[in-house]
Amino acid sequence: MDLHFLGGATTVTGSQFLLETGRARVLVDCGMFQGSPNEAMRNRVPFGFDPATLDTLLLTHAHLDHCGLIPHIVNNGYRGPIVATRGTAELAELVLLDSGKLQQEFAKREARWERKHPDEAVADDRKEQGQYEAAIDMAEGRITPDAAHADAADAAPDRDMEADLRRQPPEVLIDLDEPLYTADEAKVAIAQFETIEYDEEREVAPGVHATYLDAGHILGSAIIRLRVEAGDRAAGDPERETTIVFSGDLGRPGSPIIRDPSILRDTDYLLVESTYGGREHEPEDEAIRILAETVQMVSDAGGVLLVPSFAIGRTQEIVYALDRLLDAKRIPELPLYLDSPMASKASDIYRRHAEYFDEDAREILLAGDTPLDYPNQTITRDVEQSKAIERAPRPYMIVASNGMLTGGRVLGHLRNLIGDPSATILFVGYQGEGTLGAHLQAGAKVVKLDGQPRDVRCQVRSISGFSAHADESELLEWLGHFAEGKEPGAAGFPKTVFLVHGDPEAQIAIEPKVQALGFSTKIPHWREKVALG
Repeated sequence: MDLHFLGGATTVTGSQFLLETGRARVLVDCGMFQGSPNEAMRNRVPFGFDPATLDTLLLTHAHLDHCGLIPHIVNNGYRGPIVATRGTAELAELVLLDSGKLQQEFAKREARWERKHPDEAVADDRKEQGQYEAAIDMAEGRITPDAAHADAADAAPDRDMEADLRRQPPEVLIDLDEPLYTADEAKVAIAQFETIEYDEEREVAPGVHATYLDAGHILGSAIIRLRVEAGDRAAGDPERETTIVFSGDLGRPGSPIIRDPSILRDTDYLLVESTYGGREHEPEDEAIRILAETVQMVSDAGGVLLVPSFAIGRTQEIVYALDRLLDAKRIPELPLYLDSPMASKASDIYRRHAEYFDEDAREILLAGDTPLDYPNQTITRDVEQSKAIERAPRPYMIVASNGMLTGGRVLGHLRNLIGDPSATILFVGYQGEGTLGAHLQAGAKVVKLDGQPRDVRCQVRSISGFSAHADESELLEWLGHFAEGKEPGAAGFPKTVFLVHGDPEAQIAIEPKVQALGFSTKIPHWREKVALG
């Protein structure tokens, strides 16, 4: 039995794990790499397997870094089921259609730019080719991730690109600006979804039984437990069972709207996220206090509050928190512009699935209130309405996608506000390495926007308490349940805990603390294959 770490290995994004048992090939997640151009280029690297040979694809949740390459794998021959909860299936449809549309729009913009700037286009294509070659080298184990980043063209301007292009086999020279898939191709992939209920066990491939448990991350998110029959009874092999748990992205106990993560106590192998290794979130009360203080500050200054937010999960939590603060008369009723069509559609899906809500949110619904709506909110439907927000009377608030400032309508607002001392940018989620959001959050005084340097004169604040990811203490508490009442080597005590979905610094910080709980740990690298006993 082999486990291939094809994504989410020493990086937060690109979740993808292949389990091979001799009887079945099961893929858990098929996500996009996100963040810096070097990370995103990994999406172009050919899959580490033949998609047509897979028996099934199991999806933990609908964020792009877990589902974003599903249409790409279907384009490359996968014809089997994509198993997910109903909430995840509906949200993933929204995410994948939007992703295909955005890729097509980007390709058109890039083609127009290349026609107008032919000389710069040649240099840009060579730079991208260097990034692609470095990603190929890293996938095949010839260089480390650090070396790949240093080897990419944007980190090595003196690189002899002409020599590299001559060295590289001709078939690898591909159009790196073409979309990985279109919206129409996303529709084809969506037709392959099959839904599963929480706590239902289903045989998803020969000898592989999957159970989905609530991960408490976003609506429909799941921890996936696989019970694998390693022996082939038909061939007379002795029957052996191995249990593997994939945490997916774990939510925080006590987070609003959805239920807490499920507690598990037994497994043979465990893959656990480590996004916030070495870091602690503010307590919920402190996060709410900072939010209220920031809204009041913007109101007093007659300014604008811009909240870059992920459309699914985070936007709903922010609106919920603002609505609760307003009810408690802790903030003035500033106008709120929700400038994300995807977030609006995601909120509709949340409303349809109140069965996933926690007790507090259900009680608000039963009382006739609307926990996913703010009284003085305006939902923008098109780009012209988005642009018109700039002319609205101040003070006001904007929640716009996306959360890391790597694209979307939020960039239009940032252009208008980055030089405005009365404006405040409030980060409420994880900022990937190398992203514009990460640079601003780190205190940069000058950043590049649209390729041009811009002075940062707006206020920049961050709240970690709204994170949909468990922090270090919460991860360790969740992990500790696997050790309760057991010693290493006992049945149900994990033989290995694999730390995934984390940047190297986070994984190095949390690993000794996981080991202190008695677990044997491993931090797998990208494309590594591990034999399970």
